[in-house]
Amino acid sequence: MNMLEVNQLRVWNAKDGKEIIHNSSFQLKSGTCLAIVGESGSGKSMTCRSIIRLHKPGIRQSGNILFKGDDLTLLPEKEMRKRRGKYICMIMQNGMSAFDPSCVVGVHFKETLKQHFGWGKSEAESIMISAMKSVMLHDPQEIMNKYPYQLSGGMLQRLMIALALVLEPDVIIADEPTTALDTISQYEVLEQLIQLRERTGSSMIFVSHDLGVVRKIADEVIVMRNGEIVERGATETVFTSANHAYTQYLVSTRLELSNHFNSIMKGE
Repeated sequence: MNMLEVNQLRVWNAKDGKEIIHNSSFQLKSGTCLAIVGESGSGKSMTCRSIIRLHKPGIRQSGNILFKGDDLTLLPEKEMRKRRGKYICMIMQNGMSAFDPSCVVGVHFKETLKQHFGWGKSEAESIMISAMKSVMLHDPQEIMNKYPYQLSGGMLQRLMIALALVLEPDVIIADEPTTALDTISQYEVLEQLIQLRERTGSSMIFVSHDLGVVRKIADEVIVMRNGEIVERGATETVFTSANHAYTQYLVSTRLELSNHFNSIMKGE
């Protein structure tokens, strides 16, 4: 069963007509992790934003995006808001952009959980504290009283993972969640993402340019270049017998850069 189906997705800039995503189609199977890889500007993040319909002004899209059979592109914005977070949760590259800088992070959690579950302040706080402890965040009460700028990138990423644990979404979109972190924080956040999948049974779209991380977490891979999907298949097949020259180039160059990360993951 496919949890998500993207059919003939096309994204363009309405101001100049420049096409950003060219007629992309792919499926996310239930309970699996699909990685989207490619260099900066290949269209990875734009694809993710298209799924949850969070484009910047002036960006347009066409095509069909089916989530559990419902076409998200046809939903009114009010209905789409109900699905963001609770059913399709996005963990962003920059944790700072996920939180309102004018409020302590606890306010974000309480408002989100009230919107999706109707929970009161004390109930939301209690459940969130438990989730924060499960992702190895110490002194959760103190953390919830801090502003986003007072927390490290790794802590912000784990806060988003903790919220996803509570929401238990059907689909998690992780858009380069380890890119802005140091090596140790990358390891910790990746382990938390793996555990998040195991606990919730969620399907995942994992966006990254780090093929070492992708090889560890993904069941299937699609490779994007200049807004087009140039290769797709099972992870090991793509890594060991890629057909497209661009994929072969990515594998040969990026895996070398990821060797140090793989060594840490294996405890070497």
